[in-house]
Amino acid sequence: SYQLTPRRHLILPPKNLFQNRPNNHIKHNIILDTMKVISLITLMLSQSTNAFLPSQQTAFRLDNTHLFSSSVNDVVSRRDMFQKTFVATSVATLLPFSTAQAEEEVEASAGIKSVVVAGATGQTGSRVYAKLLSSGGVSVTGGVRNVDKASKSLKGTLSHLDVVEDSLEDLTKTLQNADGLIIAVGFNPGKNILRMAAAAHEVDNVGTIKLIDAAKAAGVKKVVLVSSILTNGRAWGQEKSPGFVATNAFGNALDEKIEAELYLRKSGLDYTIIRPGGLKAKPPTGALSVNAEDTLNSGEISRDLVADVCIASLTDKKASNKVLEIIEDEGVPPKVFNGLNM
Repeated sequence: SYQLTPRRHLILPPKNLFQNRPNNHIKHNIILDTMKVISLITLMLSQSTNAFLPSQQTAFRLDNTHLFSSSVNDVVSRRDMFQKTFVATSVATLLPFSTAQAEEEVEASAGIKSVVVAGATGQTGSRVYAKLLSSGGVSVTGGVRNVDKASKSLKGTLSHLDVVEDSLEDLTKTLQNADGLIIAVGFNPGKNILRMAAAAHEVDNVGTIKLIDAAKAAGVKKVVLVSSILTNGRAWGQEKSPGFVATNAFGNALDEKIEAELYLRKSGLDYTIIRPGGLKAKPPTGALSVNAEDTLNSGEISRDLVADVCIASLTDKKASNKVLEIIEDEGVPPKVFNGLNM
């Protein structure tokens, strides 16, 4: 369900898309009717709204179990919807007004054929790696520090990748022939209790920057970096907020991460920086809320949703050279960001 095919991911039509349109009521059996599917694609392609159009005033939300719901609460499964739209894509691109947009999407996805996931044994990286591997849409390699150990829990192709110990040349070789790179590395406070500041500096700052240099040297086309909300907290007066204080207490991790973010933004590479709230191992229970940079100082999100956004960001042009802050909208005030959930 995560094949990098010529379709945009995480599309969020306006809430009133199907209201007051007598010929476009969506029913549960839409997936059985090819013509209705094509009509739906036509409407979606004619809209400019996308989950990757954040603004300072608006947070876009996407239900985590459904693509959208109609005005009469009829729901289409996101997985079923994607499967059907893939089949109908070739027909939909024949429609005059959507041809150019469809061609742009083909070009965008065609450029990403091989992806390396750095930190593939981590709680977030492992989810990204597993989803890409199961999709079969691209060639995916898991970058891990210990291949023998990782091979006991991970399937597929694994390659040694250590942002601290590997040289720039070694990292460049690892990324050779990769079109996309998802960076999901981060120092582990629990394993570095006596040297948290040093470990955070080595991994989240210097090591990540070295990996970015390697990506550029290897000709990688797209880099997706998993960071954190409040990374740039000092710049917008959040250094005394509970979330910033609690998280940065772990080796000044936020101060180290912002250095890598800034370096990536100046690298000349096509990038997307994902700043999730507090990370949860449990499946999502709320809708995905995508926000502009430097707007969130609290909230939590399932690692599963973070993985979804990372994968979509590889090819969605709306995510190009953007910083996306994401949490789950559970209909209640978000919890204070807690560094222990990192």
